[in-house]
Amino acid sequence: MKITAITNGISGNYEEACRVLRETGVRYAEIQHLDGEQDPALQAGEARSVPGVPVETLKIEEAYRVRDLSRQYGIEPALITSHAFCGVPIRSTEISDPVYTLHMRQLKNAIAFAKITGAPMVRVMCFAKQPVTFGSHGAGEWLANDNTVWDKFLSLFRPIAELAETEQITLVVENGNGQICSSYLMRKLADGLGSKRIRYLWDPANAMYYGEMPTLEVYESIRDILSHIHIKDCVADITRSYMDICEIGSGELAQYLPPLAAALRRDGYQGCVSLENIYCPDGGRCADGYRLDIRHLQDIFG
Repeated sequence: MKITAITNGISGNYEEACRVLRETGVRYAEIQHLDGEQDPALQAGEARSVPGVPVETLKIEEAYRVRDLSRQYGIEPALITSHAFCGVPIRSTEISDPVYTLHMRQLKNAIAFAKITGAPMVRVMCFAKQPVTFGSHGAGEWLANDNTVWDKFLSLFRPIAELAETEQITLVVENGNGQICSSYLMRKLADGLGSKRIRYLWDPANAMYYGEMPTLEVYESIRDILSHIHIKDCVADITRSYMDICEIGSGELAQYLPPLAAALRRDGYQGCVSLENIYCPDGGRCADGYRLDIRHLQDIFG
């Protein structure tokens, strides 16, 4: 397996991030936000309080700069982590709508960015979460729009899968604060689409927040569609809508990570295990958290 990290958790300056990756023995980069020139035609939504510009909205000329810096520092881009289709509502969106068209353009830009930089995969997000997707004994009618949401979701996702086939690139879907909030639902999406180009970006901490613990049984259920893993550790209080990111090995995921690493080695997993380095220690920055957590990640999964 390959150890990687999301670069904007180190710095929005890609060259600085490459320096730190090389210094800490990490060869692969996951690219999500970068300092660079944004294409106004691809911008959507409010700016986020993280370093850099969302990669899917950057002018394509920035990809050549990333390619050249990667080569200079001996770094291989592993994933272009776009936000395309993040937060797009399912029930009120049609394929012909301007918001759908904009996000499809963002995804196409991210794919072009990946091809220039040599990254083999692009992340695509999974629309907005429907609180109840399936229901019975009244819940289907009252809370799940007569149980029609999933079929609508699949219809919105099929052109995305078709684009992946046309472009001959792997798209990884991340579980999180969208319609795919668990490995169970990702399995259902993969089976429903039937495309080998749609794979899974598993974030165990995100799934835990929705009640799915990263047990080996969960891993076994999705290992054949797994291509990328995000690792962070945390303590969560779902009823208070609260999460505390903590040093890897000191949170609720600590007990699950060594068995998961052993299973990945056993199965010859060839994908990436990526540090989602958003941990900011007291009095420090996320870049300080990176230097703490990358050692833990390398010790467990290296």
